[in-house]
Amino acid sequence: MHYITSADVTRLELKANEIRQSIIEMLYEAKSGHTAGPLDMADIFTLLYFEVLRHDATNPNWEDRDRVILSNGHICPVLYATLAYAGYFPVEELMTLRKFGSRLQGHPHRESLPGLETTSGPLGSGLSQAVGMALAERIDNPYSTKYFYCLTGDGELNEGQIWEALMLAGKEKLNNLIMIVDRNGIQIDGDTQDVMPLEPLAEKFESFNFDVQEVDGHNIRAMNDAIGKAQAVYSQPSVIIAHTIASKGVDVFERDFRWHGNPPGKGPEDRVPRSEQEKIALQKLRTLAGTISTDDL
Repeated sequence: MHYITSADVTRLELKANEIRQSIIEMLYEAKSGHTAGPLDMADIFTLLYFEVLRHDATNPNWEDRDRVILSNGHICPVLYATLAYAGYFPVEELMTLRKFGSRLQGHPHRESLPGLETTSGPLGSGLSQAVGMALAERIDNPYSTKYFYCLTGDGELNEGQIWEALMLAGKEKLNNLIMIVDRNGIQIDGDTQDVMPLEPLAEKFESFNFDVQEVDGHNIRAMNDAIGKAQAVYSQPSVIIAHTIASKGVDVFERDFRWHGNPPGKGPEDRVPRSEQEKIALQKLRTLAGTISTDDL
């Protein structure tokens, strides 16, 4: 298990906050895109790319790299921002999100940008891609130490293809597959509990022969420990149900399903006027950054 210090946690929390600020700026500039998921997954993406993954931004196609498969491709602003801060392409390019001719489209396109492992858009397909990649790796190289991390949303679990992929992964005992579910409790039409209840979710995954952990997705140390435990499972695939707060970091947006698919400037106005949404979101995040203790740095 990879150990992280208090200084590491602080460094990662500050980086996640920086990524969240870029997400707000990107979405506001694009005037379209998804806010809730990218904000709430910033801690997890930061942990992966700045601590956990074996990867090399100077050599994106390094054969021995771990793979990150983003299944719910609409939250790609967090992936793009994390890749940029990790050195895969200039941070300034983030402001081209969703523009004509940009490499940063509304759903990731594998051939467009270094660091992207798959093209994603249709919900539910990413886990099938990850299962196929993990199975092929085991066939080609039985002694491989690569991990395949598949990021999914909880609303995405409505898709039948997800459960077909889980069935195959469990049958094949793909211990190199680690699925991380963004359990933020919302989807585009409302709360997941109202649209299509998922519980008892952990028991469902267990019935498909997955090792299951439930973790606070914003607790970087707990997430790091959970990933370490998942890596140590040798007889079955793993899933980490990461309980998150939709639009984490901007309290006036948090837990509101209406921010699932709206950018700042086009979101609901009952709490913040549209003309003020970007400014207030950035103020909230900058204030939050100031509360992160840097004593250990």
